[in-house]
Amino acid sequence: MADIAMGATSKAASGAPRAPRLAFIDNIRWSMIVLVLSMHAADTYSPFGNWYYVDRQPTGLGTKIFLGVYQSFLQAFFMALLFFVAGYFSAAAFDRKGFAPFVRDRFLRLGVPTLLYMLVIGPLTQYFLSGTWGTGGFGHQWLVHLKDGEWLSETGPMWFCAALLAFSILYGLARLAGWKEAAVKPGGAGVAGFIVVMALATFLVRIGISEDASLLNVHPGDFPQYMLMYLAGAHGYRGKWLEEFSDRFCFRIAALTLSISVPLFAALIIFGGGLEGDTAKYAGGFNVVSAGKSLWEALVCIGMALLILAVFRRFFDAQGPVARVLSDNAFGVYLIHPPVLIACAMVLHPLMWHPIAKAALLTALAAVGSFAASAFVLRKSPLRAIV
Repeated sequence: MADIAMGATSKAASGAPRAPRLAFIDNIRWSMIVLVLSMHAADTYSPFGNWYYVDRQPTGLGTKIFLGVYQSFLQAFFMALLFFVAGYFSAAAFDRKGFAPFVRDRFLRLGVPTLLYMLVIGPLTQYFLSGTWGTGGFGHQWLVHLKDGEWLSETGPMWFCAALLAFSILYGLARLAGWKEAAVKPGGAGVAGFIVVMALATFLVRIGISEDASLLNVHPGDFPQYMLMYLAGAHGYRGKWLEEFSDRFCFRIAALTLSISVPLFAALIIFGGGLEGDTAKYAGGFNVVSAGKSLWEALVCIGMALLILAVFRRFFDAQGPVARVLSDNAFGVYLIHPPVLIACAMVLHPLMWHPIAKAALLTALAAVGSFAASAFVLRKSPLRAIV
């Protein structure tokens, strides 16, 4: 994510052309980061999801359904879209750099910020929230945190960068071994097949591993979608999908998939146990509810990805001064937003607003605060090399 958009078209020392800088991709990137903040703001007040700090009050069924639908909808596509874009530019970067520089660059841009979060930002956030974080003060507890290996699970939202680093290394090894993605341009049947494969892979993984299960702060139940979207991005670069998929094709597939997803989701809520508060089957297992949810996620993932790509390419393929600032600071916001959002949520605690309105206000405040922290602190510090 720190290096999703490349510079202007040119040739590197290897002779391979750089991928052109696409303004609409830059705009998608910072927009998805704002949605990340929105998701974590919803987690703060929603009865669903996990977050460092929650401020949950009793809510009615309508509010629960709204927040559950919103969170599920975002979860179905926004991170997968970032994996797709990352895969697209990974192919370009490997062509230009080769294996060793490619992996070294990915470790600098993804691994180092992740370690910074795991060893500094995350522990400080936890310490601030706990007030004590055990005995002996922060220094003592930080050393215990390192010795007992707990830090390995403390990636927070930087799980994305850790996963992307792993995908990048595996991709680099595959390219080093001689594999190269094909320059294909799938039609409607190809997209339908990809949706089926994504849904089936997700369902099969969740038979044995619940969607809620966490391993080193990542959820294996979501990884079939992420891996497939990363690989689709690499194939998309080779096939020039971002440039050559027509708006008509994207809108048509998006309309079809999203139209199917609406009644499917309604059926999942009505017949899957959601109205009774029984959400166990949604998380996985060998049952029709989990299979239906896996299909719904795949439909929304592909539909929203194509819709967003087409809309941003047509209407938001330029950047003024404000959009450029937002784009330049997108990764810094992703890195620093947890403590900023938590601080804003604590300030808003006395405010007796409806949870949905409060989540919207928290999103706005956290976005302003995080972009300011990135622009005026991170990017003016030695950390500017990695953010």
